[in-house]
Amino acid sequence: MKYKITILILGFIASLYSCVDMNLTPLAQGNSESWYSTEEELDMAVNEYHLLGYWRDPLESSEQWTDNFSYRNTHRMDILYGTLNGTQWEIARLWEQSYKLIARANSLLDNIHRAEENGVAADKISRYKAQAYFARACKYADLIAYYGDVVYIDKYITVEEAFKKGRTAKDQVIPLVYADFDNAAAGLPTSYDKATVLFTKGAAYAMKARFALYMGDWAVAAKAAKDCMDLGVYDLHPDFAELFLQSTKNETKEKVFTIPRSIANAIVLDQWVVNNEMTRNPGGYGSACPSWDLLAAFLCTDGLPIDESNVFDSKNPFKNRDPRCTKTIVEFGSEHMGFEYNPHPDAITVMNYTTGKEQTNQDNRANNQYASYNALNWKKGIDISWTENGKQVERDYLIMRYADVLLMYAEAKIELNEIDQTVLDAINKVRARAYKASLAEVSKYPAVTSTDQTELRKTVRIERRMETANEGLRYMDLIRWRLATKALNTKNYGILYPAKDLREQVTSKGLWFWPTTPQIDDDGIADFSAMEFAGQISVLSQRKWNERQYLWPLPTSEVEICPNLKPNNPGY
Repeated sequence: MKYKITILILGFIASLYSCVDMNLTPLAQGNSESWYSTEEELDMAVNEYHLLGYWRDPLESSEQWTDNFSYRNTHRMDILYGTLNGTQWEIARLWEQSYKLIARANSLLDNIHRAEENGVAADKISRYKAQAYFARACKYADLIAYYGDVVYIDKYITVEEAFKKGRTAKDQVIPLVYADFDNAAAGLPTSYDKATVLFTKGAAYAMKARFALYMGDWAVAAKAAKDCMDLGVYDLHPDFAELFLQSTKNETKEKVFTIPRSIANAIVLDQWVVNNEMTRNPGGYGSACPSWDLLAAFLCTDGLPIDESNVFDSKNPFKNRDPRCTKTIVEFGSEHMGFEYNPHPDAITVMNYTTGKEQTNQDNRANNQYASYNALNWKKGIDISWTENGKQVERDYLIMRYADVLLMYAEAKIELNEIDQTVLDAINKVRARAYKASLAEVSKYPAVTSTDQTELRKTVRIERRMETANEGLRYMDLIRWRLATKALNTKNYGILYPAKDLREQVTSKGLWFWPTTPQIDDDGIADFSAMEFAGQISVLSQRKWNERQYLWPLPTSEVEICPNLKPNNPGY
């Protein structure tokens, strides 16, 4: 279902309109001089705030910009090569979509008096306003996180005024964003009936916490996360793997803020993601993969990193690992999407569990040169249902979930050095769920007990990486922790090719999968150089982070037509 909508030129000029396709959009609004006069019109306006295009691109694909991700050796992602500039799609798209939604929120807030004058009830007016406050706050939060100082507009302006606008220092805008989140929380309900998908009070608290965490406002983040927790309406889903499947949807208390997809409405997961994250045997490409860096990051079942644990075996890297490892990355020899997954160069055939017969193994580079270059594939959120309905997948776009709220609360309290049992409980609830244990069953999972700030800072960061891999959060974590300089100046590794080289150097010597255990530093960054220098692994690409990229450049097209946006961010 594709509709045509009116969009705002320059993203924030509410008086000019043109047409554009989006994934899910309603019909164009009515005459601006009378719009926002009835409940029906207000419903249409706030429903539009939930369009997937306002929220998804480019942030849903941001895992590709991190050390969690690998895409063959031919993939060039400008962020990872230090060549980011203002002409790129990601730069313009985030700016454009953010200001479109900000303008629509401003338009409602400017004109909702018409509905009040027509007798719409005060409590309903409050809810409509809260929806607009939430949308505006989220979009300014994104803009500040990525661009720093922003063009701040909170009301209707003329075209002439728009061309003269410059940027406002982010320190002046941050309190205004917090105020919008507070206004949203005050006016939003904690929940709706299952058929209604609108912003909630919990989403306002949680998104405020995320923004405050990105800004380093630890006290604000801790309080907002705690406010969300104290609502008592959220809980961890009992099964980590099940949570992310398209079949789960909103049938869980863990999802705090999602934008739904629907095959019936032709709103589905991007085909690039579906094809590239599916393994080759069931019909995918197996080319967008988890990195070796990510595989190395998962702790062992004793709670230790792989280079410190006595239970880690580099030849069997999935054994004795945190359960989220095999729920995130397809385990060798396991059943996945109806097939045995085995990238070993001698596994020429594998079992097709649908037919009950052996067949040629397309996930083996000995058979197919385009099979995963590092032998890894994503499992999180992927099951055999991806092959159905012509590969149309209606997995929700999950923006905020309760596990993230718990970890944000813990991180903020750790940075404040206000470490108490609530901090340990927040981390341990997330970890215990991974082991399908309760918080109190400490014999069933490696519970966190340290109260040392430095140790806990390291703990919560690795917990976030294990818990939220491939959810689009790693990039901003690296930015706000100032770890991009280290993590994204590393090499992306894979297995040797062709298969005869792999056999000669690795498998014939009993060294498959990793010949040795990579070392893990205090920031959780893996070092594979010993295997590289020994000629046992392949370098797929070199990540080259540029320090200027801690902030994005403003879109070139905007700077050219709005001279007061100059100067651009440093280095661009």
